[in-house]
Amino acid sequence: MSDVLAATLVEPGRYELREYPLPEPRQGCVLVKMALSGICGTDKHTYQGYTTQYSGTGEGKKIPFPIIQGHENVGTVAAIGGDGKYNDFEGIPLKVGDRVVVGANVFCGKCYYCTHDFPYYFCENMTDYGNNLSAADPPHIFGGWSQYIYIVPGSFLVRVPDDLPSEVAVLTEVIAVAVGLDRAKQMSAFPSEAFLFDDTVVVLGVGPLGMCFLMKARMLGAGTIIAVDLSDYRLDFAKRLGADYAINAGKTTLAERLEIVRDLSHGRGADMVIECAGVPQAIPEALEMLRLGGLLVEAGNFSDLGEIGINPHRHLCSKSVRILGVGGEEPASYGPSMRQMARYMKHYPLREFVTHRYPLREVETAVHKAIAPDSMKVVIEPWG
Repeated sequence: MSDVLAATLVEPGRYELREYPLPEPRQGCVLVKMALSGICGTDKHTYQGYTTQYSGTGEGKKIPFPIIQGHENVGTVAAIGGDGKYNDFEGIPLKVGDRVVVGANVFCGKCYYCTHDFPYYFCENMTDYGNNLSAADPPHIFGGWSQYIYIVPGSFLVRVPDDLPSEVAVLTEVIAVAVGLDRAKQMSAFPSEAFLFDDTVVVLGVGPLGMCFLMKARMLGAGTIIAVDLSDYRLDFAKRLGADYAINAGKTTLAERLEIVRDLSHGRGADMVIECAGVPQAIPEALEMLRLGGLLVEAGNFSDLGEIGINPHRHLCSKSVRILGVGGEEPASYGPSMRQMARYMKHYPLREFVTHRYPLREVETAVHKAIAPDSMKVVIEPWG
């Protein structure tokens, strides 16, 4: 039996290149040969020692080391267990050799939230590829930083359109999280909805997640889009992806940033602020930037990095703001996200989104590059 090479995080800050037996998939399971796996903010946080992560369930999950990270995965079907039949999420029969994106999470389908039509990341028993499936448990390879990934029952795969390159398809899970903007358009507690055609949108933090929210906001008809980040490198890329203005938070004061946003919105403030910086202190700033009745989309804090103080009177009640927490993506958003990216490749430099590729043996270098300000999407190429 052949061995599978995988970068295994045995504890925060320490990877080992380990070999695991290549398994035969059982009924309801699939073996996927990896092509590319993205490095997410949660991957970086786990490496740095933030080992409790939060999703839509609201419960903190301790990371069960050792783990094989990687939940932004694209690869090809290598084997299908049992009777050899497996449909993707949209009902397309899959066969060996088909290119697929792997859904990041596995939901139980039985708990209160699963049976009451909540988004799947509310599931009380959800398991996550690359996060809370331990490499100590056979068949071990439950993350994308491996030559193969084992797909367990209850997972979903989505076939990649033929005209979508793998280096763009690897962004699917990230842009699928931007389904939060679709939900924002339906959040209509006031006569004017929180996100309307030509509205002013601020994106705090334009790493890969913020960049995908920015791009989705442009697709949905946003007006003025303002990107805020500490990296000039990322801000320049944000302007190429549709931002009208870029503000370096390291070179401006909070007062200056608020003044810029108000000047660009006729003194009102932003209609919507999307927080993707992933640090708690960005939230009070986001609330200050909002207009009366504006909407904060909170999508950045998946790890517990501490608490912040807000003034309920000034930040919430007196402004009548709304806050939409986005705890993940939804399976039904994967296929549309890929098809939209295929359409928009002619308008956006999506092929340039992946700025760095690293083989398994250079996993630590890859994670440090993903943390650095001069990268966009850094990926692991297991067969590189």
